[in-house]
Amino acid sequence: MSKLSDDTILKVENLAIHYPVGGGFLSKPRRHLHAVDGVDLELKRGECLGLVGESGCGKSTLALSILGLQQPTRGQVIVDGHEVGDGLDRMARARITQMVFQDPYSSLNPRQTVRKTLEMPLRVHGIRSAGEIGDRIGEMLKRVGLRPEAAERYPHEFSGGQRQRIGIARALILEPKIVILDEPVSALDVSIRAQIINLLLELKETLGLSYIMISHDLGVVEHMSDRVAVMYLGRIVETGSWETIFSNPGHPYTRALIAAIPDPFKRASGTKITGEIPNPLDPPTGCGFHPRCPEMRDICRTPPTPELDEVETGHFIRCRRVGELFTPRQISEQPQGHSSNGPHPDSFRPRLPIG
Repeated sequence: MSKLSDDTILKVENLAIHYPVGGGFLSKPRRHLHAVDGVDLELKRGECLGLVGESGCGKSTLALSILGLQQPTRGQVIVDGHEVGDGLDRMARARITQMVFQDPYSSLNPRQTVRKTLEMPLRVHGIRSAGEIGDRIGEMLKRVGLRPEAAERYPHEFSGGQRQRIGIARALILEPKIVILDEPVSALDVSIRAQIINLLLELKETLGLSYIMISHDLGVVEHMSDRVAVMYLGRIVETGSWETIFSNPGHPYTRALIAAIPDPFKRASGTKITGEIPNPLDPPTGCGFHPRCPEMRDICRTPPTPELDEVETGHFIRCRRVGELFTPRQISEQPQGHSSNGPHPDSFRPRLPIG
């Protein structure tokens, strides 16, 4: 097992998750759906990694594997020095890694008060003292911007934004080090999204959390993330600091995603793509993006799958034509700001305006 450096809290190595399909009596021959197909990534302590891509690209499956809820076909997930599923049992994993779900309406039990929702994980993990449980619940409600009396109410008595605050409190009640944010604001009114984003950024700084931010909203990813990983058909096709990805993307798919942002301002240009992600039961040969790529050439169809190559420091691209399509910036052109290996300084990540 690989060792983690002192500043790395999560490492995913050659992770693949393939689901067998068919193969029963009188059925078609068994095939395998390639949900995740050889992913490598790292998460630094105190940083937010944005994970983006279209629906069906494997983001949520990758998140489940990091949480230890999905057994990989091959590869490994190392969390805080322990391999998930081997040296890290489910109880220990839950104390390190938690998740905030997309839908604040369906992720809470309507029959339980907020107190019951928050005290259950504490009791499961051996905290039995009523005084300690009460103190931790009260402190956590305060941290997420709710009054202590909210503990005695039921989910239907809260707005969507308040419910998501309860979901955040539930994820943080065990004091994890890594939080996976699965589209945490997509189900909320636009007027509430900024409040939740600001809350998440504040909690990240005050509690020293590391985030994996799964989102289709590139505006949210740009605001919250230190680094960005772009996923397509089960593979990472580009990764780098958020400044690099948004100002100098190299993969045609990344360019297309950025070009699709409504009324982009001072962003790299790109051609919008059409069509759907290919069937993961029958992935294309060579580059998986070639059937939809506006820059496709015959070489793109040729096996094997292109490697994820480092084209400049900390910037990796998986493209057969990267030497033709991508121009690294000169040192003087590099964007100014925070290091890609650490959290955003407050001066570079202002709170979003509310209202």
